[in-house]
Amino acid sequence: MATPQRSPRLQPRGGAGRGPLGARPSSSVWYGLALLIVLAAAQLYFASPAGRSIPYSEFKSLVRDGQVADISISDQTIHGTLKNAEKDKAQFTTTRVEDPKLAEELDAKGVKYTGEAANRWLPDLLGWVLPLLFFIGIWGFFFRRMSGAEGGVMSFARSKGKLYADDEVKVKFTDVAGVDEAENELKEIVEFLKNPSKYTNLGGRIPKGVLLVGPPGTGKTLLARAVAGEAHVPFFSMTGSEFVEMFVGVGAARVRDLFQQAEAKAPCIVFIDELDALGKARTQSPFGSHEEREQTLNQLLAEMDGFDSRKGVIIMAATNRPEVLDVALLRPGRFDRQVLVDKPDIKGREDILRIHIKNVKIAPDADLKVVAARTAGFAGADLANLVNEAALLAARNDKTSVGMVEFESAMDRLIAGLEKKRVMSVKERKIVAYHESGHAIVATTLPGLDPVHKISIVQRGFGALGYTMQLPLEDRYLMTRGELLAQLAVLLGGRTAEEIALNEISTGASNDLQRATDIARAMVTEYGMSDSLGAINFDGNKHARFLDVPMGTERGPHGEDTAKQIDAEIKRILTDAHNTAREILTSKRDKLERVTARLLEVEVMEGDELRRLLEPSTA
Repeated sequence: MATPQRSPRLQPRGGAGRGPLGARPSSSVWYGLALLIVLAAAQLYFASPAGRSIPYSEFKSLVRDGQVADISISDQTIHGTLKNAEKDKAQFTTTRVEDPKLAEELDAKGVKYTGEAANRWLPDLLGWVLPLLFFIGIWGFFFRRMSGAEGGVMSFARSKGKLYADDEVKVKFTDVAGVDEAENELKEIVEFLKNPSKYTNLGGRIPKGVLLVGPPGTGKTLLARAVAGEAHVPFFSMTGSEFVEMFVGVGAARVRDLFQQAEAKAPCIVFIDELDALGKARTQSPFGSHEEREQTLNQLLAEMDGFDSRKGVIIMAATNRPEVLDVALLRPGRFDRQVLVDKPDIKGREDILRIHIKNVKIAPDADLKVVAARTAGFAGADLANLVNEAALLAARNDKTSVGMVEFESAMDRLIAGLEKKRVMSVKERKIVAYHESGHAIVATTLPGLDPVHKISIVQRGFGALGYTMQLPLEDRYLMTRGELLAQLAVLLGGRTAEEIALNEISTGASNDLQRATDIARAMVTEYGMSDSLGAINFDGNKHARFLDVPMGTERGPHGEDTAKQIDAEIKRILTDAHNTAREILTSKRDKLERVTARLLEVEVMEGDELRRLLEPSTA
């Protein structure tokens, strides 16, 4: 699935340039700064001494010489006037010094002197009133930014939704591939946003909510953006987890704020990703309540009931866990339309690959049809990663274009893991070679299985000492009982080959045993493929529809005796599969040795070479 670059975040109309980092100071701030400057200037003016400043010793000499006419004494300074001096030089100032005989000398020379009381109002004002006003202003400024600005620490109730303007959403349906059915469903939404009167004139009502469900990486978010891009409407994007906070009531307030913004921007699309984080079914938990999440969900339900779909506000959401959603969300009038966005088929995978190679230099030998055929089960995000990995490998090897070799290496890396350079001992290489040869021979012998594409004894991934890769020729949606039994024989073929060739078993089959046990348990408890237990579903280990993770308890609703019968039946199925693998490998012991010897020589063997070694003429 094509993944466009993220559009820059926009400010709501009418508030551009007033974000949290670019807020303009209010007029009161400018008035406060002007008052502060005026008072500071007044302090400097009134506090500045009159006349020239002279030392105290010079002042005493002037008094003794009879040149001083009068003085004014304050707490710290003495201001005076000289006799017979020029006008601009008559005034003088000196620092007061404790001098007990000064009054006698002034009386002796006939100098008039007076005391001056200190004027404290201006220093007091500048000393504590202005700092107080300054801190009040700073507090008010930051409080406004924290509570009013977007993303501020006190703006809990504001929606965290990202708004993309109608001209910023560049994604179109041409950028989406592999989900043709979902695309056709959503084109009706685009038509309503473009031409709502076509439906409203007939009394029709467009669905208020559209829920996109499907596995991760299939392009649900991309489809929602494509709807907005095709309709040329604003696009609100938010994840379910962004509604819920630790403070009760915050999530509900954010839901209200989001819908208020959406109605102001109508027509528009509101997209909530990972809806299951918000819309999980309400339950009475014995370990405590989820009051905040449930209040947020209740507010969402109320808002979806309250707004008029004719205004052109479409609610879209995406989830890969629809089975955990509250049933109230899925009723008609809310998310009343569910659109499946599944993994692409072989044609869809090829179309997706062609989208992703638009900016990649592809070599003539790169066959996208072959790549699409070998990537069954890949989602759109996996295919995008595959193209990127192939391009990186080509650049790493100083290639000028991406060829089939790079695509093959990228597929090996994504399926089996990163190749490791560490060297195994001779004994371990031999064990791994017999093990992988056993898998390959059983897979090639039994009918109805995917053909072997590659065998390797090169370490890859997390603990994989080797691998046998089987690639399907076509997309499969069903498995028969015989095909499942054949799969079990292939999984146990590696361990069986070790038993036959080395008369010993190793820990290398741990993953094979786990996968084989899971398949056998599913055959008994889910698929009703047990002759002794019959067509009954004992499954208590439910799986998410689009996630390979267990949900609920390990054991289903049955008693101890039934559990023992289930375990016995699983053991019987695995034993039969082991015997099937033993019969095949025993009858083809010479082929096992030949394939193992060749694998030890080349380390990586293609499927065509394996089939040549297993032909009767080479016996």
